[in-house]
Amino acid sequence: MNQSRGQEAALTQLAEQYTQETGVTVSIDSPGHADYLPKLQARAQSNSMPDVYSSFAATDMAPFYRAGWAMDLTSELDGGWSDNFSPTILELSKFEDGNNLDVPAGTYTVHWETQTYGLLVNPALTDINLDDSPATAEDFIEALSAADAKFSVAASLSPQLIWGLASNWLSDDEIEATFKGESSWESEGWRNAFQVLVDMKDAGVIANDSLPGGQDDNPNVESAFFTQATGAIFDASPGVSVGLRTNPEFEDYFSIGIPVVDGAPLDPRSPGVPGKGAVINPKGDHPEEALAFVKWLTEPEQQSVFAEVGRILPSNPELLASGTVPTQLAGFADGVETMQTMSTTFTTDVKTAIVAEAQRLVLGEADIDEVLANIQAAQDRSA
Repeated sequence: MNQSRGQEAALTQLAEQYTQETGVTVSIDSPGHADYLPKLQARAQSNSMPDVYSSFAATDMAPFYRAGWAMDLTSELDGGWSDNFSPTILELSKFEDGNNLDVPAGTYTVHWETQTYGLLVNPALTDINLDDSPATAEDFIEALSAADAKFSVAASLSPQLIWGLASNWLSDDEIEATFKGESSWESEGWRNAFQVLVDMKDAGVIANDSLPGGQDDNPNVESAFFTQATGAIFDASPGVSVGLRTNPEFEDYFSIGIPVVDGAPLDPRSPGVPGKGAVINPKGDHPEEALAFVKWLTEPEQQSVFAEVGRILPSNPELLASGTVPTQLAGFADGVETMQTMSTTFTTDVKTAIVAEAQRLVLGEADIDEVLANIQAAQDRSA
């Protein structure tokens, strides 16, 4: 079962090729982004899980891992399969003992895509060009304001935006400690990250003076960018592949990484999130055949198909170093080497709280002190 419509064409092409080469028939079911998780949950409840299914955010996938619907791939990766992936992606895919999602230690998913976060910029609307793009967040806000251009981020991606901005002040260990409940959300680093959002609001560069919410919030933000209604958005590298389908004629845009904040002590780093990949159901009818198919999908030749047909950032280190990444993906690709690596992420309660509180902050319904106190309360409830 495939979660991403963006990789549906590549997966279908590769499944047909695999059948021709091996005689093993592979059927691809692509219910779509919005319907994927509810349908997967229904399949688990009816004990009819697919042999292979797409990996999703760790928070959402953890219940399936805890319920035994995912093969531990550790021994297979240790046996040489790991050569197909950048070390960072393998590290991000691993659950350590004592992780905050209570998943048994192991690796349950493999990824043929590296996913980083950054900004997509339309030079025609922002007067920002790739060769002299703003050096800091402050410069970026000033440029948008001067061009009367607007920035947008979906409420559902606000946790990743705040997470990335906070890396200007917080080390990976300090961020991880916050996710584990060992450090406070009310620390100065998180306060400074939310302040950037307030600075954007005060400068009047946030589109519609709000963060779009709801189930389709990020697709709506991406649609506004690729139809050239919004000058810049915060997005993950998969946004480029979405643009290919939304408006294939529009190619004059570029990506840049997480903004540097003037005076902050650290270089910002993209939140580390594995991209598209697969989970193998050990209780399915064909676990060994499913493992062989997924191994084949992660070989460099097949990763190239995903990159060319779906325009996604590959996870194979040789492909990343080949210099074939298009301009639209280059900013995201630059973030791979410094991407944050940690075995924990937001709990569901904390993620929900950040989404709601970021919206309230931009609407002027709360100040940063109230926002951080409510997020810390959500963290405490998760303990």
